[in-house]
Amino acid sequence: MGSSVQVAVRPFVFNLVLSAALAYVLGLLYVRCGHALSNRTAFSRNFVLVTTTTLLVISIVKSSLALSLGLVGALSIVRFRAAIKEPEELTYLYLAIGIGLGLGADQTVITLVAFALISTIIWLKNRFLKGGGSQSLYLTVTTAAPQKMGLDQIVSTLRQSCSSVNLKRFDENKDLLEATFVVEFNGFPDLQRFKADLQRQNEAVQITFLDSRGIA
Repeated sequence: MGSSVQVAVRPFVFNLVLSAALAYVLGLLYVRCGHALSNRTAFSRNFVLVTTTTLLVISIVKSSLALSLGLVGALSIVRFRAAIKEPEELTYLYLAIGIGLGLGADQTVITLVAFALISTIIWLKNRFLKGGGSQSLYLTVTTAAPQKMGLDQIVSTLRQSCSSVNLKRFDENKDLLEATFVVEFNGFPDLQRFKADLQRQNEAVQITFLDSRGIA
């Protein structure tokens, strides 16, 4: 009952290389189509290691019932505390693990078909979401002279250049004003115009914008 079957080297190497290739493509897809506000390029570098490690574990434990039971016991002791900030990151990690599981179980064809279909769905969804002309982004306006520029003045200036303005956070004291918005610009010239208008009103203002896809 405790005997194990020797893993064939050639199929294992083939699946290992294939899993690394698919994980690399998945990383490119995540960088291109993901919407997480974290560093997607740095996060995607983990996909190859996650996928190939999953394949290695499945390839070994599938050949032995004893090893399978040992894996269950080990996972009950070891706790993985990854700093997953957004659900999208977890979704792509599950996909990377799924690739490793499929290829580790020698389900090569079904894994390739599933990966192709899921990738197509992600690409089409991203293309559909980008169908509109506007670009939304997080915009933070900070000034060390709040007496010269209030929140109403910032919002009024924003509305002249943005199609949509939503206040997400506002902090103010006698020395500092900081406001964070989710806004929509129709293009880079609108962002430049807003920045110029705001700086004409107050040279001490600082502007920071962050967007998951960028602004064209």
